[in-house]
Amino acid sequence: MDLRWLEWGKQLQAIAQNGLTYTDGVFDRERYKALQAIAAEILATYSNVEPSYVLDLLAHEIGYATPKVVVRGAVFRDDTILLVRERADGCWTLPGGWADVGESPSEAVVREVYEESGYETRATKLLAVCDRNKYEYPPSRHHTYQLFIQCELIGGSPKQNIETDGAEFFREHELPQLSLTRIVPSQIARLFEHHRQPDLPTDFD
Repeated sequence: MDLRWLEWGKQLQAIAQNGLTYTDGVFDRERYKALQAIAAEILATYSNVEPSYVLDLLAHEIGYATPKVVVRGAVFRDDTILLVRERADGCWTLPGGWADVGESPSEAVVREVYEESGYETRATKLLAVCDRNKYEYPPSRHHTYQLFIQCELIGGSPKQNIETDGAEFFREHELPQLSLTRIVPSQIARLFEHHRQPDLPTDFD
């Protein structure tokens, strides 16, 4: 599928958002709002939703347009990796989610791992910084960077929460069905390579 329309829409929205953030000119603001409306129309046309709905979403994006950050914890026990099952689709992923304002990456990933799995960990190494657009993910309206952080298991036990209903350790070749909007097989495979070769440098891009 040709997804250039999605990239065009996101780029137009970023230009409009940045313009609305920095300009004080009345006429310039009107022009940037018009540009934002065009971005909304492009995104709505190809997503089969109302332009007004998309425009409302875009209007809530304020400040300088920049990629969003997701943290994911790579927690190994012997030769197995911790995965959690998402209630939303019944599939499995690394524990993690959006980084919160006021948290460092290590604080965010330790919190996410505990909230989604029940396990207590300590963040020990940044394994990878990935641009989500460079992997086999479904399209998203956000431009997202993923931080994969190795976490040492120090305690806790499996528990459920409002987002996840399972937490188990799996061998590399015995993985369950993955939640492909959150993690893809090639990334899991690369994390196992890091586990086997601790001296590998951090991956990026």
